[in-house]
Amino acid sequence: MNLLKNLLGFVPGNVTLYRMAFRHRSVAILLKNGTKNSNERLEFLGDAVLGSVIAEELFKLYPYKTEGFLTEMRSKIVSRANLNQLARKLGLGELIEYDNRIVNFPTKQSSLLGDAFEALIGAIYLDKGYNFTRDFIINRIIKPHVDILMLEKTESNFKSKLIEWCQREGKDITFELIENEEGESSKLFTISVLIDGENKGVGRDYNKKNAEKLAAEKACEALGI
Repeated sequence: MNLLKNLLGFVPGNVTLYRMAFRHRSVAILLKNGTKNSNERLEFLGDAVLGSVIAEELFKLYPYKTEGFLTEMRSKIVSRANLNQLARKLGLGELIEYDNRIVNFPTKQSSLLGDAFEALIGAIYLDKGYNFTRDFIINRIIKPHVDILMLEKTESNFKSKLIEWCQREGKDITFELIENEEGESSKLFTISVLIDGENKGVGRDYNKKNAEKLAAEKACEALGI
């Protein structure tokens, strides 16, 4: 854990949490209780914590902006492409445990880095608490690595971008709702985006529109748009 300590700037408490954060589902083991010891649950938690911290910071930074603007800015910061880039800057790729026979890494299409980044945030939250995690995100991630003013000027409407690309290329595009696995919340939407019938990206969120945006983002990454 010395490498992790150097990367994060603090001494991890519950080391097991951090090991779990970097274990991709491709190398997960099915436990006796029916769950897999991968980083997916920590990723889910980290996504929520990260979104909360970013929302609070944007609320303070832009006191006169509308809810729509704040939502768009948060989406830009926590986009899979941006999280992948942040994970690379932190050097998380050296820590991720995965099966390279079935997972493409570190290709542009892979979400391995961004997923591990969110799982790491989840691990820090469980290990150190919300206030510590918020300070870590702001002082170790946002301030040194995220140019918010630059992001404000960038385009992040991946769904519109993907639809326009398909129209130019004469391709059919469909957003398909996928049935969740047994035991998953009925309120969780899983959306697959199909280009000429081929799956190019999957997004999951408790809001259907957000799930479509996430699927479109992954499709844009896969297609190099």
